[in-house]
Amino acid sequence: QVQLVESGGGLVQPGGSLKLSCAASGSIFRRIDMHWYRQVPGNQREWVAAITRFGNTNYADSVKGRFTISRDNAKNTAYLQMNSLRPDDTAVYYCNANDPFASPRAEYWGKGTLVTVSS
Repeated sequence: QVQLVESGGGLVQPGGSLKLSCAASGSIFRRIDMHWYRQVPGNQREWVAAITRFGNTNYADSVKGRFTISRDNAKNTAYLQMNSLRPDDTAVYYCNANDPFASPRAEYWGKGTLVTVSS
């Protein structure tokens, strides 16, 4: 069982930066793959970025070159560094974890943190 808690959201001006954190409970952090998603009202939840247990990363085209996902296994925490923020980055950002070793495969979600990009 993994519990995820996001933090770091807030109000930032266009062009600014923000760093989100996702703290994970449990003892299996090293073996799980971590993702960030975001969602605005009326829209589907959008996948933003992923980092595997091996440290491989991937990004949605909309954030590529601006966002960086990382993880610190010693702290059981994943991060999303967001630079050059735009108003359309405004959303609730959710941390997601997948445990490929669980049977059936287990998935966990945080409750989200709101990011508002506005002048």
